[in-house]
Amino acid sequence: MTAKGAVKVLSICLLLLALLLAGPVFVIASGTVSLRVDWSRADRTPVGLAPDPAATPEAVVQVYAARALSWRGAFGVHPWFAVKPAGARTYTVYEVIGWRAYRGLPVVAVSNRDPDGRWFGATPTVLAELRGPAAEAAITGIAEAAASYPYAGEYRVWPGPNSNTFAAWVARAVPGLRLDLPSTALGKDYLGHGVVARAPSGTGWQVSLYGVAGLLLAVEEGVEVNLLGLTVGIDPLDLAIKLPGIGRLALRTAAFPK
Repeated sequence: MTAKGAVKVLSICLLLLALLLAGPVFVIASGTVSLRVDWSRADRTPVGLAPDPAATPEAVVQVYAARALSWRGAFGVHPWFAVKPAGARTYTVYEVIGWRAYRGLPVVAVSNRDPDGRWFGATPTVLAELRGPAAEAAITGIAEAAASYPYAGEYRVWPGPNSNTFAAWVARAVPGLRLDLPSTALGKDYLGHGVVARAPSGTGWQVSLYGVAGLLLAVEEGVEVNLLGLTVGIDPLDLAIKLPGIGRLALRTAAFPK
């Protein structure tokens, strides 16, 4: 390759990188996320999205996501699964928390925290929900998938495995959720040493090289291209485009915010 050709390739790569980072930069500039968060004082109160277990005898499964803490929120979200068996008076929450790995603990956390609590100030949205018998069946699958998560002793913000890698793992094990993880679920495409896997929704397939580059084709997610862990895509069902940092821009409202 000539020097002129090398310069042209470098220019294209830099332009592509700038386009990928434009979304996260916009999120920070718009004030959607704050770079200065005192996690010890951050708001963790519930927002009213979870059915009151005392007034809801049927089984409930909800999948949530909220912007990650501090600068991470410009790139991605933190997801979790909240489940309540029929007749139960409390929810059980399954999620991966990175700091646990730094203390030598398994990263998968199982707790009875508020299912719809803010994630250190960030308001969550519901990505998927099941009720009744469908939820009851999914609860068992979620518990089994969480117990068999292959990266229980590992955590990396980028490219994974992280909390979104866990969400994708559980979703593949419980296809009844038809979980369409948002484009801001950085780490959802990390497959470890694998290259091919079902899409998290269970409605298609994906190929991925260590979560850094890949392609996903599925009925629920649409078409997604993963570059450096950042997702660009098109969702024909919801007439939406998916952008890094920003998330989805849709002409039609989806069943759940994504």
